Amino acid sequence: MTIDVEKKEIRAVALTPIVQQTAFWAEVKSYQGIESKAFDFKVKNSEVYVDDLTKTSTYADLLILQQALNKDTSIAYVPYGPELEPSEEVQGEFLEELSEILRSYLPKSCIGIRYDLAWQSHWDKPENYNESNTWEGPPDRKYQEFRLNYNTNNWNLKRANSDILPAHTVYLDLIPNEQTLLARMKPKTRYNIHLAARKGVTVRRAGMEELPLWYKLYSDTAQRNGIFLNDIEYFKSVLAAKADDTLSPATVELLLAEKDGEALAAIFLVLSGNRGTYLYGASSSQHRNCMPTYALQWEAIRIAKASGCTEYDMFGVSPGPEPSHPMYGLYKFKMGFGGQLFHQMGCWDYPFKEDQYRMFLATEMSSQGYHL
Repeated sequence: MTIDVEKKEIRAVALTPIVQQTAFWAEVKSYQGIESKAFDFKVKNSEVYVDDLTKTSTYADLLILQQALNKDTSIAYVPYGPELEPSEEVQGEFLEELSEILRSYLPKSCIGIRYDLAWQSHWDKPENYNESNTWEGPPDRKYQEFRLNYNTNNWNLKRANSDILPAHTVYLDLIPNEQTLLARMKPKTRYNIHLAARKGVTVRRAGMEELPLWYKLYSDTAQRNGIFLNDIEYFKSVLAAKADDTLSPATVELLLAEKDGEALAAIFLVLSGNRGTYLYGASSSQHRNCMPTYALQWEAIRIAKASGCTEYDMFGVSPGPEPSHPMYGLYKFKMGFGGQLFHQMGCWDYPFKEDQYRMFLATEMSSQGYHL
């Protein structure tokens, strides 16, 4: 396989529904002190799509975040990229070739590349669902690695210990009208949306000056659920980032649900390409019977649709209806909106320096939560 790679300016990163692969996201990360690199690449279609017999090529690009691990080492992280998704039979070969080419563009401190693949899982097929139509998940890591490394030269692709971005999500089709969208929801979800309205819950856009309101709700949520707490500057960077002079800007909306002037819940909605993404959410422990989170999601869906989006990403659920899973509550909530569950490949590593990579894996096990 031959892949032609060329470095490019961040501002020239192409528009995509994957917000983590935009110039906007590079701007967010620059606020957080993380350097980004962007690359164009070209590959023959016949080499990445097994049924394509044409002589045409695909042109695509890639955003990489260079994350320092300590003063001596770093790792290249590709959030939900590459967007180009080869046929399953050649995905490993493609990642191997791309990694070896990118190696020369990365600093000597780089111990490897981590791909957070949004590609559909190889095991998201009818035969991987049981009689109750519940996904049975991928096989053991050893078999996953055997499958992806098949036809590679180095057999160097490693399944990461855990995923950084969510590997399971729910997509809503926004093309139908609002009445149809409501009709596709589960009755309880539809009822709760109307209940929130009857109880006087309203949703409005909030600005940077109201970020402390968000952070109070977010801190309450983190404490209630025992999850990792980012500081307020993290979220300020998402609201502050501007990429209007680039090919891949994004629109960020901080939406606030209130009742009688009291903030009950809030979410970050990001619009990029044809997709709206529910990126962060938080809610108060008070007045939960007013169903503010349902009102928020419905308003976010309506805003995304009105903005021209054709799909909505609920962003992160458990892989199935397993009550013991820590994200089962999110699964029940988000599946109620009538979307389609989608299973992704998740995080895969291509190490350059085996010793440092093993040390990285050992220390990584102490990290908490999702990191965006």
